[in-house]
Amino acid sequence: MTVFNLGSINADLFYDVPHLIAPGETLAATRHFRGLGGKGANMSVAVARAASRVVHIGAVGADGRWAVDRLLEYGVDTRHIVEVDDPTGHAIIMVASDGENAILIHPGANHAVTETHIADALTEATEADTFLFQNEISSQVAGATQASARGMRVVYAAAPFDAQAVKAVLPLLDALVMNEVEARQLSDAIGVSLTDLPVRDIIVTLGADGCRWLNTDTGEDQTFPAIPVTPVDTTGAGDTFTGYLVAALDRGMPMEQAISLGQQAGAIMVTRHGTADVIPDLKDVQDARLG
Repeated sequence: MTVFNLGSINADLFYDVPHLIAPGETLAATRHFRGLGGKGANMSVAVARAASRVVHIGAVGADGRWAVDRLLEYGVDTRHIVEVDDPTGHAIIMVASDGENAILIHPGANHAVTETHIADALTEATEADTFLFQNEISSQVAGATQASARGMRVVYAAAPFDAQAVKAVLPLLDALVMNEVEARQLSDAIGVSLTDLPVRDIIVTLGADGCRWLNTDTGEDQTFPAIPVTPVDTTGAGDTFTGYLVAALDRGMPMEQAISLGQQAGAIMVTRHGTADVIPDLKDVQDARLG
């Protein structure tokens, strides 16, 4: 079984700062470095490090060949990452001393992915496979429609949040992953509670309060407590959780175990500085035995 991930690829430009910058403020960074990132790339690396096969569908500019090489090095199938005329997407990430972050994104090549590109990538997909996508990429509706028509499990990480983008794909989804703020924004935007959404599995991450899973078919509503750790950088933790969750589901694990595995990987991730380059592998998670 394979996870086909329609997702962004960014150069992440990190700046360690004493605190998140305020409007009109000039602030000196204490450290700067570049890493591989983008919600899509982060999730692909997490899926691969969780010991599942992942095919990344995305785009970079000529300046992003290093990112494709690094994804390949991390175990991601990169055959369906195309090179376009637009520059590679990038993110400017401020990380404060308490681990909180603020992120500014320029999409670049991530918005050059086409319906035809996705169709080419999904030629080899079957109903046993999973289609994963986020909001930092173009052609989400086309991708989800194609995947649903093939009978694939369709999983959507609704971030960065856009109510109209979510509404456009809701009927195509098997699973929806959001954080607590995004879940509240979605309910407000469409005027219904989470339990009334036309999606079977809804997973809401609650930060320090853990995670909530709703199964709208059975009415099951479970809360999973958070794993206590001291965070140094929360960047990419949600992507790590989602990648591990999807990889576990793709391998046939029940939802409760998949969520637990994702929480353990996310807990390790917040103790590290960086994004895709420092996502823990399955051995890290198993050896840590958190929670």
